[in-house]
Amino acid sequence: MLAFITAFAVVFLVELPDKTMVATLVLTTRYRAWPVFTGVVLAFAVQSVVAAAFGSAITLLPDRVVAGVVALLFGVGAFMLLKEGFSRDEDSADEGGTRAAVPFWRAALTSFGVLFAAEWGDASQLATAGITARYGAPIAVGLGAWLALVVVAGLAVLVGRKLAGRLPTHWIQRVAGVIFAGLALVALWQVF
Repeated sequence: MLAFITAFAVVFLVELPDKTMVATLVLTTRYRAWPVFTGVVLAFAVQSVVAAAFGSAITLLPDRVVAGVVALLFGVGAFMLLKEGFSRDEDSADEGGTRAAVPFWRAALTSFGVLFAAEWGDASQLATAGITARYGAPIAVGLGAWLALVVVAGLAVLVGRKLAGRLPTHWIQRVAGVIFAGLALVALWQVF
């Protein structure tokens, strides 16, 4: 039980201000809430299993390699968000609340793919691996980490639904892109 509680608390605190919440929030402003939540929860389930299963192996990787991969992932995410956020003409009508009309499965798969990729090398994945290695309880740690990620995703979906009706999407993408760029710089700094 201690492994479960530790994993939940650590992952919740690490993920609350993380790119995962920002990415889920941005996805919710673009697509309906349920497909986003479904895709995100499934991505978190897979990532939690991976992190718990390979906990001891991941902790053996050199810190600089992990930090370099994290910097690259953040950098790519920042580029994509900023490119899309600034690609719109300033005079175009990017009304708040405009969502892409796509089928449930497409929005869910897109959400799954974005969060699945974003979680590789993430602090929560590394924390899950470390806690698994420490306690030797991969199921309890994996479930605790997954539940924390689900709670954070639920909060992001709720906030995203509220913002979708009030803020232009390109502003949310720009802010998220700047946050991702900052996280990329922090991770890059850890490489050196």
